[in-house]
Parts: sequence; C-alpha cells; structure tokens
Amino acid sequence: MMDCKRIIEDIKSVKIQGAENIALHGVKALICYAKKIKEDGDFERKILKFKGVVENARPTEPLLRNCIDYIFHAIPLNLYELEKRAEFVIKHMKSAIKKIEEYGSRKIENGMIVFTHCHSSAVMSILKRAWEEGKQFEVYNTETRPLFQGRRTAKELAELGIKVTHFVDAAARVAIKDADIMLIGCDAITAEGKVINKIGSEMFAIIANKYEVPVYSATDSWKFDPKTVFGYKEPIEMRNPAEIWKNAPNNVEIRNLAFERIDPNLITAIISELGIYSVDAFILEVKKKYRWL
Repeated sequence: MMDCKRIIEDIKSVKIQGAENIALHGVKALICYAKKIKEDGDFERKILKFKGVVENARPTEPLLRNCIDYIFHAIPLNLYELEKRAEFVIKHMKSAIKKIEEYGSRKIENGMIVFTHCHSSAVMSILKRAWEEGKQFEVYNTETRPLFQGRRTAKELAELGIKVTHFVDAAARVAIKDADIMLIGCDAITAEGKVINKIGSEMFAIIANKYEVPVYSATDSWKFDPKTVFGYKEPIEMRNPAEIWKNAPNNVEIRNLAFERIDPNLITAIISELGIYSVDAFILEVKKKYRWL
C-alpha cells in the first residue's frame, strides 16, 4: 500500500523534485489518502484538510496547486469524482510534455551548443526528442548548487550519447557566451509575466541577453499562478541553511533561496503545450484555453 504521507515528506525533502514530478506524486498522494478514508463518515472534512497538506508541501509549486484545485473544482466530494478528475490531470500532464518536446525540439539545430541550468523534465524531454530526431548538438550545463541537480542532467544526457560540458555555477558566463540558445525550465509564471525558476536563472538570463543568446523557458501552462492576478506574490522557497554550510560560524547568516524571478524582458519565448509564445501572448493563451484558472 502506498504511504500517502511519506510521499508528502519526500516532496518536502526534495527526494521528489521537478514541478511535474511533484504535481504527479501530489495527485497520487491525494487519491491514496481518499481511498484510505473512503468509508469514513468524516470523509469531506478529512479530505479537505489533506488537500491543504498536499498544496503546501512546497511553497513555489503552482502546478501542484492548480492540479489539486482542478480536481476539487465544482464537484461532489466523493472518491469516484476525485478519481475521475485525477485521471484527467495525469492525462493532461502526459499529453502536455509530448507537445512541449515537439515544439521545443524545433528550436534545436545541428551544431548548436545548448546551455541549461538545474534539472528540468521539460528541458530533458526536448533535448531527448531533438537527439532522437538525429540532430547533433552539445550541452553546456551548471552543477546547480547546493543540491547539484545539474549532475543529474549531465548524467542523463551523457547516457544518451550527447556531449556534455559541466561547469561550476560561477563559470556560467564562460559557458553562456559560447552557447547558441539558453533553455531552462520553470516552476511558476506570474500574471506580470515573471518566470520563476532555480536560483541563478535570472543572472544567467542577464548574461545571455548581453551576448544575444535567446532564452527559452519550457513549461506546462498550468504553472501559471492565477492568484497573482489579484496581487498575490508568488513565494520564493527558502531552503535549510545546512544544505549550503553545516555548522556555519556564529554571525554568519545563510540565505538558501531555491528560486528567483526572471524579468519577462529577458525571456525570448515560453515553450508550452499551447505552442511557442512571447510571455505576454502566453498569458493570454492560458486565460483563453483554461478559463477555470
């Protein structure tokens, strides 16, 4: 039997990482819990309480929140209805990544150097699709401190046969100035058009703009946060200082920000299941396609 609460703990501890993966496991945890309490006379109260637990497992995860909100949107609170919605959400995410890799692979050309940061399932899908199409390119990527998610990216790409050059984060300028394209993921998009991604992303986008390297963000459109339309400020998760420096000296404050906001003027376009759009056009498309958001 799946341990519903263990899934939540694994999301919080980053054992489960990547926005799509977090959302998928969050949905599974919700249905797992609903099945456990289905015969409970207090089903509605308990499932709504657990809904809050799932939604708050990680602060900067609107895809997770949107998936959970959609499951609960305007339906009777029973296991059958929740399972039907959950099935649709999972189908959406699988379909979206297929379209993202299809659109995104068109931006990868023979002989390119692709710069990427952290580990994004959308970026990985695009690069894998382009490689399977027979395109020859190489990837420059960063280690992505303090948890080194970039190593996972490098390892997975290298196993496909793609040439990867791995840089420390501080050497990103050296990598970007020789790149043809910067391709990153996305954890959230605000109503102002700010893409929120792994810490370091805006700094790298600034460098890319200096060297006229186009910057693309690949994402499921459900990462748009509708609450930001009403002035809600998307939180930036602050991780455990010990991830950076265990037993740091007294009077040394460690600020371990997981993400940062990227100015929309630095983003060339957003690649989503809806197509490839400028930031402003993307937001209009999302509102038109998904009126419940």
